[in-house]
Amino acid sequence: MQKKKVYPWYFALVSVFIYTLLSVIPGILGICYSFTDWSAYSQYIHFVGFKNFISVFSGENDYLRYISNTLLFTFVTVIAKTGLGLLFAVALSRNIKWKNFHRGILYLPSVLPILVTGLVFTSILNPKTGFLNNFLSAVGLDFLTNKWLVDPKIAFGSVMAVDIWRGTGYIMTLLIAGILAIPDIYFEAAAIDGANAWQRFKYITLPMLRQTLAVTIVLNVIYGLKVFDMVYALTNGGPGHRTEVLYTAVYKMMSKGLYAEGTTISSVLFIFMVIIGYFMVKILTKDEVVE
Repeated sequence: MQKKKVYPWYFALVSVFIYTLLSVIPGILGICYSFTDWSAYSQYIHFVGFKNFISVFSGENDYLRYISNTLLFTFVTVIAKTGLGLLFAVALSRNIKWKNFHRGILYLPSVLPILVTGLVFTSILNPKTGFLNNFLSAVGLDFLTNKWLVDPKIAFGSVMAVDIWRGTGYIMTLLIAGILAIPDIYFEAAAIDGANAWQRFKYITLPMLRQTLAVTIVLNVIYGLKVFDMVYALTNGGPGHRTEVLYTAVYKMMSKGLYAEGTTISSVLFIFMVIIGYFMVKILTKDEVVE
């Protein structure tokens, strides 16, 4: 049996250096700049302490709405994509006809670039010329037609629905891999003992998928908190900032030359990601056995 080769610790120095240079240092600098009045309209940068953070959480601006929109987007899309992805994964892990074809169809949306998806759905959801409203009218369901991306009451829901449509197939694929990694002997033993499909799912599939679910949920949460492309392509934060999220706000602040405010919002987002990610990992892996 061939022994695994263990490389010296200094083999990782290059990758650590590159990661530090391109990720850690810019992140630290961004946090430092959030304590200043850095902008495109002044040659000098002054330290202002927590003034920018107080401005974000004071409610004087719309920043609290952006934060709540980001958290709402993350919560809804994570729950929906994980739930639907798990449902499809369980269904398409069985020996059914054309299961690979169905897997491919469901996975296909996640292959499309987000901006392309946004542009396509901007056309589909157009209130006058869009396919959806025209189809509903053609089949006599005029009462269901709506201004999907223009009406402030439903615009954010439309954005979340498009994102769920795009991301469910990717989550399904990860969960199918996790299900297929479970040894068949457990299911065979449960079947011999008379366990039905729900009992096999509850006592075998779900517990043994915990690690895969933890990974997919954490990745989904990080994506949800960092969402930008989908919102930008569909609504650009409108109408009336109803769909504005933190990263679209950062983009607009930076475009206006308000660099300190942009880095402050980005720092707040980073803090959210660290806190939420830490507690989610702790909760989802609390019963794991370390060998």
